Amino acid sequence: MDTAHKADASPLVIRSAEPEDAAAISAHLSQVGVFEGLLQVPDVALASRLEFLRKVEPHSCRLVAVAGDEIVGAAGLHVLQASLRRMHVRGLGLSVSPDWQERGVGRRLLSRLLDWADNWAAVLRVELHVHADNDRAIALYRSMGFEEEGRHKAYGLKNGRYVDCFSMARLHPNPPQLAG
Repeated sequence: MDTAHKADASPLVIRSAEPEDAAAISAHLSQVGVFEGLLQVPDVALASRLEFLRKVEPHSCRLVAVAGDEIVGAAGLHVLQASLRRMHVRGLGLSVSPDWQERGVGRRLLSRLLDWADNWAAVLRVELHVHADNDRAIALYRSMGFEEEGRHKAYGLKNGRYVDCFSMARLHPNPPQLAG
């Protein structure tokens, strides 16, 4: 009898998120085991997310992890403010479906985003917020060079109780220099 996990059935592809992926990304974000860690709520109407998920942001990078025809992870670096004085900063969002967690999907998505930020987009600082009880995510972020910068008390409502979150950030480890 084959006891292989269903998530092993097809290779994982990391690619750019396209406008036509909006419905599948929304379904991914609505999964139990995903929405709780993202400040999302259950039972959100697809229509409420479609405009945002279809929007092409020229100064952002949005990726999906795809296994077969299923989106099993999503990640993005987004402009936080339209101010010229903060254009060197991007905010990070990252999610992985429960069946694919602890399998390197988050690391692969984050690695691709950081390559984009470091080598192609003149991003000096990547910021994020993570629930203080999300030990796996915090460990991933630390391993990729993020540092805690602060704790926000009662930051979000999760399963009927207020939870703290950490602000974390990563500065470019080797900012670009003039070639010469």
